[in-house]
Amino acid sequence: MGQGRRDGFREFAAGRSGHLYRSACLLASGDTHLAEDLVQETLGRMYLRWGRISRIDNPAAYAQTVLVRAFLTHQRRRSAGERPVGEFPDSGAPAGGADPELRLTLLQALGRLAPKDRAVLVLRYWEDRSVEETADAMNSSSAAVRTRTSRALARLREQLGGSLAAFADL
Repeated sequence: MGQGRRDGFREFAAGRSGHLYRSACLLASGDTHLAEDLVQETLGRMYLRWGRISRIDNPAAYAQTVLVRAFLTHQRRRSAGERPVGEFPDSGAPAGGADPELRLTLLQALGRLAPKDRAVLVLRYWEDRSVEETADAMNSSSAAVRTRTSRALARLREQLGGSLAAFADL
């Protein structure tokens, strides 16, 4: 890879790493170590194919697709005994006045969902992807994405019950 392509990749990685990490944290239900691994794997895959990827219209969307696929692959081959810890490390003050209690509640509820349910919700509502883009990222049909989204939201609501209403400002 030539110097220009390497510089282009470095610029891309520096600009997208934070966003990839936040998405990976949601996919990993707050497991920051797994999120770091997923981002590293995503950027590694992107680097290997950077000459071809740079010709893609939207490399950032492609990186999110690689991230989701890396997560789903990890979930399929993950050992049954490995589980994230119940407490998160102290990360300082919440950004933008976010409610840490709400954040933990949502991350825990996401963590109890199946990996594909979690992925579809992150792509549709965190990444704000269309049904078609989500289907492409998950190697699925649009109908399957709509069905999975509906069922995943129902499971999330069932898990949260009335507890989410306690956080809402009415």
